[in-house]
Amino acid sequence: MNAKKKRIFDIIQIGKKDDLTSRAFDIFIVLTIITNIAVLFLDTFDELSAYAPLFKTVETVTVVIFCVEYLLRIWTAEYLYPGRGRIKAVLKFLISFDGIVDLCTILPFFFLSGFIAFRMLRVVRIFHLFRINAYYDSFNVITSVLYEKKNQIISSVFIIMVLIMASSLCMYSAEHEVQPGVFNNAFSGIWWSISTILTVGYGDIYPVTILGRIMAIIISFLGVGVVAIPTGIISAGFVEQYTQLQMARSTDNMKGTVKIEIDADSPFLNLSIKKAEEQYHITALVIVRKGEVILPVESMKLKQKDMLIYQTDRVLEI
Repeated sequence: MNAKKKRIFDIIQIGKKDDLTSRAFDIFIVLTIITNIAVLFLDTFDELSAYAPLFKTVETVTVVIFCVEYLLRIWTAEYLYPGRGRIKAVLKFLISFDGIVDLCTILPFFFLSGFIAFRMLRVVRIFHLFRINAYYDSFNVITSVLYEKKNQIISSVFIIMVLIMASSLCMYSAEHEVQPGVFNNAFSGIWWSISTILTVGYGDIYPVTILGRIMAIIISFLGVGVVAIPTGIISAGFVEQYTQLQMARSTDNMKGTVKIEIDADSPFLNLSIKKAEEQYHITALVIVRKGEVILPVESMKLKQKDMLIYQTDRVLEI
């Protein structure tokens, strides 16, 4: 029974390249998700109302597949979180990103005629697509960059928010008396400043006084520069990550580089990258998981069958 359960877990997880059954399941789920989302879009066209029964049938079939997959993931949760008890593993999955998205994907189908909030949850199905690329290098580079540069990004967003607040109050002060119906409160100024600083420029609200127009010119120039800051940070992060990835792929010739496979007895199993580096005084370079190269992030936990490539200047007794 345990062997069959473990095999089902291996199948429903993102498959290895040499596991044809698991890869076929991945493709099947991708097609199911795309079909479900396509029906969700097509059902909004009045011209296709004649096909509503067909859309309903397709949606029912795809949601049933989602329900089966969701139950199987709950059933095999202890393999996803080894070292935890059965109940704790299930609870961990239920509150995880994948678990919440899976549940929100299913719930709206049973409450379509109920609260509007449940109907709006159908949009969450789009996030189901994130799972497909979650463990692959292309997606992992993006998440790694955002994680590594989070402090700089937060700081740049804070600067943008300060500029928005300052410009909205200035514009309100300059234009309120002349355009009380347009700039009737500070929120009107916020709407104008956001559309201007983010270079959208809808034109529904604009200054008419000389002072307001001068400030608008200055704010527009500042907006172009300030909004470019997070873009530059993220772009530089991509360059750094890909440079690190290329270096990691050529680690065979690097001095002090060690490759180990994480097995059931490894002391690295279930340790986060941060704890592993602190506890064993190593520098994690790259992780090979299911045939894919992944750049390590401090919060990432090492799993069984992972290949950890790290650099150290001492001999580890593990």
